[in-house]
Amino acid sequence: MNTTDQQNEFRSWKILPARLDSTQTAWYLGFEPHEIPMLIAANLLKPLGKPARNCTKYFATEALEQLRRDEKWLARASDAIAAYWRQRNARKRKS
Repeated sequence: MNTTDQQNEFRSWKILPARLDSTQTAWYLGFEPHEIPMLIAANLLKPLGKPARNCTKYFATEALEQLRRDEKWLARASDAIAAYWRQRNARKRKS
């Protein structure tokens, strides 16, 4: 099953589980899976508990639902991702 099939299956769920992993979180919020660590680093998204750096991170569906409806948060998250890539590309140009 490829990623698109998995994403379509996830979107067809009538009831979401209480916690979502980072890929499901990205699909739910409308971001790409590789952008979730950027949002965590910018303190715009907080995983449940205190997960180690190298373990799976889960997020509360109820909290994500509130963020998904918050236009200001979505704008800040989009700006944080753009700033990340702007900084990364600037570092690349300097070397």
